Amino acid sequence: MSDTQNDWTFCCAEQWMGGRFFRTECRDDILCLKADAFAGTVCLPPLDSGESAFHWTRLRLKADIPRDAGLRVYARASDLGDWPDWAAMSGGGTDELRRVFGESVGRGTDILLSRTGQYLWLALELTAGGDDKPRVEAVSVRMSGDHMTDYLPAIYQEQDFTWRFLSIFNSIFQDMEAAIEDLPRQLDPSGASPDMLEYLAQWLCMDPEADPEALRHRIPGILNEYETMYTVEGVRRSARHLTGKTPLLIEHFRVNPNAPDCRNPELYRKLYGEDPYRFFLLLPQGTFSRRRDMEHFLERMRDRIPAESSMELVILRPCVQLDWHTYLGVNSQIGDYIPASIDESMTLHYDTTIGGVDHG
Repeated sequence: MSDTQNDWTFCCAEQWMGGRFFRTECRDDILCLKADAFAGTVCLPPLDSGESAFHWTRLRLKADIPRDAGLRVYARASDLGDWPDWAAMSGGGTDELRRVFGESVGRGTDILLSRTGQYLWLALELTAGGDDKPRVEAVSVRMSGDHMTDYLPAIYQEQDFTWRFLSIFNSIFQDMEAAIEDLPRQLDPSGASPDMLEYLAQWLCMDPEADPEALRHRIPGILNEYETMYTVEGVRRSARHLTGKTPLLIEHFRVNPNAPDCRNPELYRKLYGEDPYRFFLLLPQGTFSRRRDMEHFLERMRDRIPAESSMELVILRPCVQLDWHTYLGVNSQIGDYIPASIDESMTLHYDTTIGGVDHG
């Protein structure tokens, strides 16, 4: 078998638009039925092999065919490049396709053509039984490449039955060769298909991503993430990855109430306690739309923090801090203040004013 097979592929709007459309359209490089149609036809522009009496062998389609939908292929080959019947088609219905092309060559996505002639015309008939409609992304026609019959004695090479029978196994081996040749690309995250990308992520013990492109971007650096996962930056990165927000992380030694330079030991004990193995993760209000989302975040973070340590989540709420000089929307100055003791038993509302009667 040869290492490569030469195909002629239609896969973009510039190629599709050279054909004829009946109740079908090209949308984002994909062939599909119009919104109000449940049956339609696409007649592709003729292919020129450049060789008289060329034998067209195999047709493959990359298509999504739902359960209640269908895709039927019609084909005609000739050494004459002018075909008036193709240009005169008006409706593209099943009866007209059979009259112009003859019976269909098959259904599905892998079809044996067995047509002879320099030029090849193809027609795709799409049908849908409901809202789920077929979509065709690419059409590939085999142009060259060897066949199993090429390795048989000449007396067998001209037999049509032998050629057709071995074509079954020939297509299997060709698909295997194509898959093997494509393997290096599939193992590269930058070129892997979405299914293979998810498979690579499972190899690396990564959590699934809602956005495949985000997963494609993370895989090359995942080993470095694992090496630094339990560092301060690693914990911060994990929280940012799970929430999309950049958190503040406060460790115990940074606010140690027993430190000589601590300005307010009692306040720090109330806020952060005295457990040296506990740290605090601060996220802005609105990070979680539901309590269930927050609980899910805490559950996933449990495996992303160092052993023997605990994490406490703090949700920061927006507020206004009044200092000696504070701009309140008018030219105002706070000239004095009255200290207040605020602990966990006291509730402050957004419209609460703290001050004295002597404030101007």
